[in-house]
Amino acid sequence: MTHRIGIWLLFIWVPLAGLPQTKVFTHADTLRGSLNAERTWWDVLRYDITVRPDFITKSTQGTNCITYKVVGDRQPAMQLDLQEPLHVDSVIYNGRRRLSFTREGNVWHVQALHQKKGTTAVVEVFFSGTPHESTRPPWSGGWTFAKDSLGRPWMTVTCQGLGASLWYPCKDHQSDEPDKGASLTMIAPDSLVAVANGRLQFSKSNGDGTTSWKWAVINPISNYCIIPYIGKYVSFHEDFQGEKGHLDLDYWVLDYNLGKAKAYMPEQVHNMLHSMEHWFGPYPFYEDGYKLIDVQHTGMEHQSAVAYGNHYAFGYRGRDGSGTGWGLKWDFIIIHESGHEWFGNNITTKDLADMYVHEGYTNYSETLFIDYMWGKDAANEYNAGIRKGIRNDRPIIAQYNVNDQGSGDMYPKGGNMLHAIRHSMDNDSLFRQILRGMNRTFYHQTVTTRQIEHYFSQQAGFDYGKVFDQYLRTTQVPELEYRISDDAKQVTYRWVGCVPGFDLPLALRNGDAHIKIFPSETWKTSALREGQAALFDKTAILKMYYIAIK
Repeated sequence: MTHRIGIWLLFIWVPLAGLPQTKVFTHADTLRGSLNAERTWWDVLRYDITVRPDFITKSTQGTNCITYKVVGDRQPAMQLDLQEPLHVDSVIYNGRRRLSFTREGNVWHVQALHQKKGTTAVVEVFFSGTPHESTRPPWSGGWTFAKDSLGRPWMTVTCQGLGASLWYPCKDHQSDEPDKGASLTMIAPDSLVAVANGRLQFSKSNGDGTTSWKWAVINPISNYCIIPYIGKYVSFHEDFQGEKGHLDLDYWVLDYNLGKAKAYMPEQVHNMLHSMEHWFGPYPFYEDGYKLIDVQHTGMEHQSAVAYGNHYAFGYRGRDGSGTGWGLKWDFIIIHESGHEWFGNNITTKDLADMYVHEGYTNYSETLFIDYMWGKDAANEYNAGIRKGIRNDRPIIAQYNVNDQGSGDMYPKGGNMLHAIRHSMDNDSLFRQILRGMNRTFYHQTVTTRQIEHYFSQQAGFDYGKVFDQYLRTTQVPELEYRISDDAKQVTYRWVGCVPGFDLPLALRNGDAHIKIFPSETWKTSALREGQAALFDKTAILKMYYIAIK
């Protein structure tokens, strides 16, 4: 996504450097963001959701058949999440027994029968009510009941951050994805078409003016990525030959956009896939296909059903966030939101606090796309340009176990951190190998930032732990102090304004001239050969590294 809205247990946290304001959390935040005893004894295997939205009353009713495996010996109760003002009407166990439940705000404590560890079961949760409506999609979560430009009904949901439980009952925690996939059946007026993730299983008339549309994915999927799209949709199809073979590309657009979409979307999608597969490895969901779906908000990274609302124009709705011109040569939403298929959807963080793994790496996919299309100099310019969006208001990594989210700097600062690390490695082949290996090693998994950090350092052959600490856990920009001797035969340098032990190497290169130094907090001196002094050019260094220079 392009921005996020977080949900802010009382705590005082002193990071490695910089002191954010104390935040106040509630018991509800802990219930929402932690893995407690009522969540950890059962593992979600599959969701089968049915929803019937009413455009006139802006209400919904539906069910979620949750297939799960018992993984704990003790089963105190089952915590289900469904946000007010929706309510649970009933819960049926294995199709025959009604379970009792109590409500605690947005949490429903459901009676748990004694079940043998290792067994599987199904609870069918019936729900209804008037769901929360988004006031500014996609940045505010909820249903959207709107009209297209011809005045016809159009409906969808956006829910990252606030959580999927604002529209259907689930275990609303990023760490537990349905291992065997999910289905979404939408009951919509006959005059409309309903689209969702994965592949269409069937559409059938109900004989009452409505049609049921069932879509399904077979791969694990994040709760917030399961999304209905209902409107006057039409589609066209392409076959794409990617790294894993044949990939179905489908484009679902509002009928009046069909001609425009056919002329515009395929080239952008093909360029995106060539670049992403080059840098990150095969598209992670070949079995479920890839779709772009026309929406009226800007866009979202819904797995295998990416929401697109960029007005069929380059940039971000015609704007270039870098101010360099490079951002106006490609469609931001197609590239960025599709990049999340690798970082966010394939690799998903267990806790919202580590969301930079989604957003920082996907932000950097923009720079890598420019590199793939137009070269490293263009990528350097773009990456340096997006720094104008960095505020350094608070650390990128937030408080754990309370559904907290760190600074929006996770986008441009996260991308700039990766760009600095890439240049410090001075080995693009190895850097690419790490990104591809990451998507292979953590394929369809939920992770912590420590897993990602450790993997990166291990594969790079250099411990970047202090570098990650500096950029992710503080708001300070490291400053390089250096001076070159009058005869240009020596350079003396050190880091200041950084965490203890900060040790980002600097590799400087221009044509055949190159040098690599390893600054620390103490002064070091390196000999310079002919032509190397010129490499210490402030403008050139700042294009490659997000640092300050004195």
